[in-house]
Amino acid sequence: MRIWFKIWKSNRLVKDTVIADESDDTRTHKIFRALEEVCYEFDLSKPIWLDATVEEFKRHGKARFTQDNFVEGIDFDFLEIHVIEE
Repeated sequence: MRIWFKIWKSNRLVKDTVIADESDDTRTHKIFRALEEVCYEFDLSKPIWLDATVEEFKRHGKARFTQDNFVEGIDFDFLEIHVIEE
């Protein structure tokens, strides 16, 4: 599984990275582990999965984490997660 994480600010891509996980773990565990890894890499607090975020991710294989998903303040518009290969 490969997941692409992107940070957007003022309609511009500020940072991005791809996390690959070839383990035999479940899809959910791979996604949570990748999100934890990217938050460490980008020095972010872990976002909260709101119901709307979960539904968007289930429907499209991608989701946006905005300020509503973070407890601490963020200096960008949103963090986007996108599954590019399963």
